[in-house]
Amino acid sequence: MKIPIKYIVKNFTTRKLTSVITISGIALVVFVFAAVLMMANGIEKTLRSSGTDGNVIITRKSANGEISSLVDGNTQNIISTLPHIAKNADGVPLITYEPVVIINLNKVNGGLSNVTVRGVSPTVRQIRPQVKIIRGKMFQFGLRELIVGESVTKNIVGAEIGQTIKIAGDNWKVVGVFSTDGSAFDSEFWGDAKQLLSAFNRGNTVSSVTLKLDDAANFDAFNRAFESDKRLQQFEADTEKDYFEKQSYALSTFISIVGIFITVIFSLGATIGAMITMYSTVANRTVEVGTLRSLGFSRRSILLAFLTESEAISIVGGVIGLFIAFFLQFISISVLNFTSFSEIAFSFALNPGIIIASLIFAVVMGFVGGVLPSIRAARLNIVKALRAG
Repeated sequence: MKIPIKYIVKNFTTRKLTSVITISGIALVVFVFAAVLMMANGIEKTLRSSGTDGNVIITRKSANGEISSLVDGNTQNIISTLPHIAKNADGVPLITYEPVVIINLNKVNGGLSNVTVRGVSPTVRQIRPQVKIIRGKMFQFGLRELIVGESVTKNIVGAEIGQTIKIAGDNWKVVGVFSTDGSAFDSEFWGDAKQLLSAFNRGNTVSSVTLKLDDAANFDAFNRAFESDKRLQQFEADTEKDYFEKQSYALSTFISIVGIFITVIFSLGATIGAMITMYSTVANRTVEVGTLRSLGFSRRSILLAFLTESEAISIVGGVIGLFIAFFLQFISISVLNFTSFSEIAFSFALNPGIIIASLIFAVVMGFVGGVLPSIRAARLNIVKALRAG
């Protein structure tokens, strides 16, 4: 015979204090587990959203990021002659030549931060239409003016309209704040590429070249032409989306590994708590188990009843932990990106995969914590169990 669900639910609610303590421990572990995955996913989402369909970015091979890449003037001229590059109404190729540097600035909450300063060409807003000036104005090319990403203006001292930022010994005036809807560009300063090159005495050597294709489907044809030119063998072309997604790999992987390691340690405590709770339940219900066995309920039914009770505790804890983790999506934090050596601001991001993984994690904890007590309950001798009363 199978034990009724009503009996399992009744026993689940009988010992409220021990159940609440165990549920709280599991909820905490699931919360930490989900938070780690949400953090890694938030970084990936932020960097991936920096790419625009139809854009191609060209950097030097083996460069870990734009900061370590160099593209000289001759190479820039060769790239501009390749096929499938879109042009504006005036026939100008839609290409932006971008030097990227890192500067140290004071954070609002104390300490120093590595902030990216990106030089861009006049065609940049046609190449990246997601850029919106939300306050102030666009900087004027030919002047040492800056626009600042909305994440930077919240976190960096002096990154406000009308303030000046010292770059390479010169003062640059902040004239506007821009947004790219949460991409990594929101953590950068932007200014005139030529002015930035002049400030750092870099001649015409930039960090990367980004161009817009006449059709996003023509990337393979563009890449074949790119790779067939022997003068470009030291460089590589990626779609902008793929490039920035690769940039997120090292940091998101590191956070996932370290976070999951810590979570596993926490989970041991929660699992032991669940095991103690179930052993206590078995000890207090020895007579009940003997009565059920004498009524004809099988050992398997007893085992499944106690294991189901353990899983119910874990699932409730998992749901509560996920519910709390849901609100992390409204929090933004910044971390140092190992690849770019600059800070990147991002928000925690929850997705269906994280929800499923967290619930599976809770179920596993419930199984590990409940299987041994359940086996003990199923193996109780009927006569000894009844005499225990």
